[in-house]
Amino acid sequence: MNILYEEDGSFKVGSIMADNTSSLQIESLSGKRSKIKAANVLLHFAEPSASDFLIKAEMLANEIDVEFLWECCPPDEFSFEEIATEYFGHKPTSLEAAAALLRLHGAPIYFHRKGKGRYRAAPADVLKAALAGAEKRRQAQALQARYTDELIRFELPPEFADHLSQILYKPDRNTLEVKALEAACEATRLSAAHLLHRCGAIPSEYDYHLQKFLFENFPKGTDFPIIGLPEIAELPIGAQDAFSIDDAHTTEIDDAFSVDKLANGNWLIGVHIAAPALGIPRDSTADRIASSRLSTVYMPGSKITMLPDSVVQAFTLSADRITPALSMYIEIEPENLSIVRYESRIERVHIASNLRHDTLEPLFNEETLAAGKLDYPYAEKLTLLWHVAQKMEAARGKSDNNAQLDYNFHIESAGLSAGHPNDRVSITTRRRGSPIDKVVSELMILVNCEWGKNLAEHGFPGIYRTQQGGKVKMSTVAAPHQGLGVAQYMWSSSPLRRYVDMVNQRQIIAMLQGMNAPYPKNDTALYEILCNFDATYTAYGEFQRNMERYWCLRWLMQENREKIEAVVLRENLVRMQEIPLTFRASSLPEQFPPGARIELAVTGIDLLDLSLQTRYIATLPDEAPVTENQQEEIAC
Repeated sequence: MNILYEEDGSFKVGSIMADNTSSLQIESLSGKRSKIKAANVLLHFAEPSASDFLIKAEMLANEIDVEFLWECCPPDEFSFEEIATEYFGHKPTSLEAAAALLRLHGAPIYFHRKGKGRYRAAPADVLKAALAGAEKRRQAQALQARYTDELIRFELPPEFADHLSQILYKPDRNTLEVKALEAACEATRLSAAHLLHRCGAIPSEYDYHLQKFLFENFPKGTDFPIIGLPEIAELPIGAQDAFSIDDAHTTEIDDAFSVDKLANGNWLIGVHIAAPALGIPRDSTADRIASSRLSTVYMPGSKITMLPDSVVQAFTLSADRITPALSMYIEIEPENLSIVRYESRIERVHIASNLRHDTLEPLFNEETLAAGKLDYPYAEKLTLLWHVAQKMEAARGKSDNNAQLDYNFHIESAGLSAGHPNDRVSITTRRRGSPIDKVVSELMILVNCEWGKNLAEHGFPGIYRTQQGGKVKMSTVAAPHQGLGVAQYMWSSSPLRRYVDMVNQRQIIAMLQGMNAPYPKNDTALYEILCNFDATYTAYGEFQRNMERYWCLRWLMQENREKIEAVVLRENLVRMQEIPLTFRASSLPEQFPPGARIELAVTGIDLLDLSLQTRYIATLPDEAPVTENQQEEIAC
């Protein structure tokens, strides 16, 4: 005698070897003998043979009309043998009973299982909803399959067009599009970005990186609403002949300088900072815009400003204008250039000129200073500022470090904006610590330290940058900055470009006017600004580094570099000598000491991954010293 029984959720057949009433000893089709409970037995049968039984039962089950079977069901719970009798119109054979069982069990939408061999027909409304759901799933699976097939053929499904950013930058794995994309990526062995690029969904590698940043940081776009600014109270006129020093592309001119001779023979140096805080009070529309962006975003060839152009133009220190400014005047004794006194004012200044690095540096540099050349505008004033800056640097316990280089990227765009395949990039260097750099940086350090000190003395909180134990952090309490060698340091000199500078400027202005602090002690808004700015500024900086890396790789392609020279930083982390490109050279045959110079062959450049593949060629003679900049590099 043979039996049909249920085990582990499936139906099996076997031959009875011994019947112990509550249990049976059986032999399976494979010849394995086992013990099963009698309660698990659903049918006893003598024919057909055990080996043919399930095959024939499944064939017969496939002929059963499931909808007709459902209509034959009673409203209450029933056994498979009862419905088999109803369906076939006679006492069913073992094969017919088994076929009914298989059909019931295989249609859970129509028949709800209530126990071993027992079922109940789904109510009509439940069945209707379940069938609709099943059809919806079938259509979704068919749609997903179509998506996958099209992607494998490198064709973009039309339905992807409206969701590309979401699919690329924040994929939801529960969506059909992402499921299809993952399947296509597995089939083609390509990443999602590379596959969609092959499908034409990404206009360019540049666009991929830019749109990813905008998606994450500017989900509502970069356009500004139209806003108005309040009238600024009449301010006294201060410096009459101020000048700024910036690179050629700067439009947000935050700082300018003036130099005048006093009647007592001392010099009066003015540091003038643009004063948007005068026209952008806390919680105003313009303030909400600035607090949402927190900083201007920089990238080679472009930028996203923190403030609308109308606001920038109202406060930028452009030439031939009289502009509101927060000024600090430093009286200097001419013999030893010691500081006699400080005075801060809220005023208007006349900006006579905007000096630019590219035209000023050939005239104002170490060589011309050593030669005493003074045949260019503001030469005497710049020379005085240079000597003052040197003394300030020495007072901080710092010394010249002329080995470090800064890199400037210039993009000649072949399209309306950067990123066109025919764009050309030039990468030039500027030695850090040049007279231009030192004059600007030392005077900015001076005013940021002094204003930070003034706020602390008056009990006004501010947002400071501190460094202790090698760690730089932001704080609302004045504390030393060991790297700069100063007792306290705050950011307040770039209020058109950084939100914390504008916040600090509000505090400074209120202090000078004898008013209450816009951000009093323990104001949670100040802590929130600090935290938000720190995270956002870090994200913006990472984006800028990524875009500089992109243009470095574009430069290699543009210059058709097949071989490059690099300096080992540590292990297999190396840095090119011509451009600021750091990468892992995985093919190095051994561990080279830091500073070792090597030659590498360029074997691949991936602008989506921002990766460079190289092959080791040779070790070059004469080890080059590793600069401080290089020591701070990390792997990308």
